[in-house]
Order: sequence, then structure tokens, then C-alpha cells
Amino acid sequence: MSKTNANNVMQARDIQKVSVGQKIGKVLSKTLTYAFLLIMALIVLFPFYWMIISSLKTLAEYRQAVPTFWPRQIMFSNYVEAFTTAHLGDLFLNTLYVGLVSTVLSLVITVLSAFAFARLEFKGKETLFGALLATMMIPGELFTITNYITINQLGWMHTFTALIVPFLVSVFYIYLLRQNFMQIPNELYLAAKVDGTSDIKYLWKVMIPLALPTLISITILKMMGAWNSYIWPKLVANDDAHQMITNGLRNAFTDTSGQANYPVQMAAVAIVSAPLFLVFLCLRKYIMSGVSRSGIKG
Repeated sequence: MSKTNANNVMQARDIQKVSVGQKIGKVLSKTLTYAFLLIMALIVLFPFYWMIISSLKTLAEYRQAVPTFWPRQIMFSNYVEAFTTAHLGDLFLNTLYVGLVSTVLSLVITVLSAFAFARLEFKGKETLFGALLATMMIPGELFTITNYITINQLGWMHTFTALIVPFLVSVFYIYLLRQNFMQIPNELYLAAKVDGTSDIKYLWKVMIPLALPTLISITILKMMGAWNSYIWPKLVANDDAHQMITNGLRNAFTDTSGQANYPVQMAAVAIVSAPLFLVFLCLRKYIMSGVSRSGIKG
């Protein structure tokens, strides 16, 4: 009995040691994970912190050889000067107009195309969809020259049409929504057809409500793309009447000698970035939900 008890005690000690070792391993693993995430978060957030503190500095302090990590004199007046100097009100209206119109039209095209590829049967459907997917492998920059020539020949230079029409169709959005539509049971569509429901009515009453998270995520991504667009607006509509917000900030704070007032420019960038931050913070769950419901998980 004594040997049995001794063996039991030894086994209990071994189990306890293994348990303690596992707990230490889990704690160490979590510590390293959180430390890594903290470091990466600091790396990502530091540019935004630098933008904010730079927007609150005086120009003399900003140009010092040794940078300061907190402004000696907080200049909230930089934000007022930024808004008036760059005419941010007009730039906001131009960008908002282009973003809303292009988003609404793009959603109509995306919904109808995704429904056709997901539910309708027509000859060459898979071949056509495969060809569309193949275009996603072509860098968007390669289309710039041909789009520019087309816009110039149509006489659309320096118009809002040139900013809206070339980017109404997005193969990625069509693919994203098609995958979501295909997850809706086909029996619902067949039952609706038996009841005499039209395709448009079925799409409006059934498929769009079920795919709403994906549609919201597409809306957000499209608006953000229009808000951040820089190269194309600079090429086709860089006049004062049609200037987008990204182009308006480029040279608005440079004087005749070529010197830029960087603190005021940073204040303008902070003002422009604020809506995007708010949209992402408030609606980020819809973006993740829309992507996950479409079967594309990263």
C-alpha cells in the first residue's frame, strides 16, 4: 500500500507540474501576443498622433531641427485658417456629390449584375463571369490612359461626368454580392416564380433585405474610394469648379515663394480624415459582416 500511495503521490505531482507548465505557457503566449499587438497598434497610430500634434503647432516650432512631441503653444486657429484658406466647404460639396451619385449608380449596376449571375440562366454566363473575374488581375493604372483618351474624345473633360462614369462598374463588388446571393436558397426563387412574382420584385423584397450587410459594406467602400481618389480627378477635373478634396489640399497652403504652411495643411488633413474615421468606427461591423457573409474570410 505504501508503494501504491507513493506512486499516486508522484503521479499527482507530475500532473500538477504539467498543469502549472501549461498555465505558464498560456500566460506567456498571451503576454507575447498582446505585446506584439500593442507594438503594432503604436506603429499604426503614431502617424495619426503626429498629424494631430503637428496641426496644433506654430510654423516656427514645426520647422525646428529637433521635433517636439507635444506643441509648446496649442494653435486651434490653424483649423479655422485651414477651412477658410482651402475653401473646404466647396471641396466637401464637390466630393460628396461625386461620392453619392457614383455610389447610388454603382449599387444599381452591382445589384442587377450580381442577381443576373447568381439566379438567371443564360448562354455563356459562366464564361462571361470568368472573363470579368480575369479583369481583376489587371492593375487599375493600365486603364488610366484609355479612360483618359475616351473621356477627352467624348468632351467630358472638367465635368463631374468624367469623375463618375468611368468607375461605376466594379467587378469585385459584383463578385462579392454574387457570392452572397448564391448563399440564399434557390428554393425561395423557384417558389416565388411559381407564385407569379417577377424577378425585380423578388430581388427587391427578398434578396436585397437578406444581403443588406454586404450592400452596406459595398456602399461604405465605394464612398471611401470616391473620398480618397486623387490621381484621376487631378487628370480630368482639376479646375476650381470640379476640384475634389484630395486635390484641393495639395497646393492650397503654398505661398508665392513655394513655402508651405505645414501645420495648417495638417489641420486640413485632420478635418478631411475625420469623416472617414467616424464612418469606420460606427460601421466597421457591417464591413466585416458583409465580407464574412459573402464567403470571403481573411
